[in-house]
Amino acid sequence: MAEPRVPGSGGDRHLELPCGNSIDPHEIDLGMREYSCPCGGTHAVVTDVHPPSRFFPESLVAVLRETIEPADEFEEFGTPHLLGVVMEEFPEKVRTYDASDDGAVGYAMLWVTDFDARRLHEIVVELVVELMEHAVSHADDDTAISEFETQMLEFDVEEFVDQYRRQREFESEHDRAL
Repeated sequence: MAEPRVPGSGGDRHLELPCGNSIDPHEIDLGMREYSCPCGGTHAVVTDVHPPSRFFPESLVAVLRETIEPADEFEEFGTPHLLGVVMEEFPEKVRTYDASDDGAVGYAMLWVTDFDARRLHEIVVELVVELMEHAVSHADDDTAISEFETQMLEFDVEEFVDQYRRQREFESEHDRAL
């Protein structure tokens, strides 16, 4: 006779990591940003409940939400779209776990990358800058295009990530959006 259970609460739960090791997705809590793996590496951890402001100031997130209209079931641009761009660029470096039927974890989607959290942050910023450059290149205003290109020549991704992570206090449980 079958035993009653909460959906997703039993059976073989595992997520194969990019390094080949596996984890139980229930080991991931909502505050986790990295997983120290037995392989010796550190993997970035992102869930769908992490806001895009994990990577960008709220003011930029607002601009992205205003200008990007998702062509999927999501109402607005968010973290799943950012990780989708990363997966498109680095498909072998990102693993996902669909937890939408698992009421025990607190998230619906989990991404674990071959990169540590800081490197993932840099990659997300680099890819969004590329998307912005592409969008601006289609503008009818040559002055705006030139100004944007000049600003991007001065933009230092590593410095942005350093400053943003320092301001966000990523090492503390008191992390807040900027």
